[in-house]
Amino acid sequence: MRTCLTRETDMEYAGMRRRSRQEGVAAIEFSLVAMVFLIIIFATLELARIEYLTNTVMEVTRRATAAAANVSFKDTTALKAIQAEAVFRNSSGPLALGSPVTADNVMIDYLSVSKDTLDFQHMTALPSSPARNRWNCVADPNGDNCIRFVRARVCASMDGSGNCQPLPYQQLFPFFALSGWHIPVAEAIVPAGSLGYTVGSMP
Repeated sequence: MRTCLTRETDMEYAGMRRRSRQEGVAAIEFSLVAMVFLIIIFATLELARIEYLTNTVMEVTRRATAAAANVSFKDTTALKAIQAEAVFRNSSGPLALGSPVTADNVMIDYLSVSKDTLDFQHMTALPSSPARNRWNCVADPNGDNCIRFVRARVCASMDGSGNCQPLPYQQLFPFFALSGWHIPVAEAIVPAGSLGYTVGSMP
């Protein structure tokens, strides 16, 4: 009788140990699968944000050039408003879901056309007024002092020669190695419109 009870107790204990091991294995398997699943989800979200930023900054530059082509290059208040509207805001600030892109990263500059190569040239010195620019362009459309095109780019900074430094990408999830990645420099160029010139105004 005692031997039977001991044998049954041993069998029950062995079954409990077996169930305990199986539960431990199941917990490890679940944690591994959950970790892989979460990494895939986070990677998908990160890639979707990269795609969103790449496409949106192109639209930002398009909106900026379309508005700046008909606004005086001397009107800093109007240009600030154009930068804000380009990132879909009423005032200066960041692009929605697009940090670190802000209105201040929308760089607007003006281009002349080279007489020799017919290439675009960044204008370091702008005419004194839109009327003066109109006169300059009538006198020599390919002169260095004639604004022929307006350009907008999204970048970290722009030097005096018109070179644009790309913005570093700000990742959502820290466990992806994207610290060295930069947002591509988006660019849009349109022919200069009125640039704020009004008929009859004199230089």
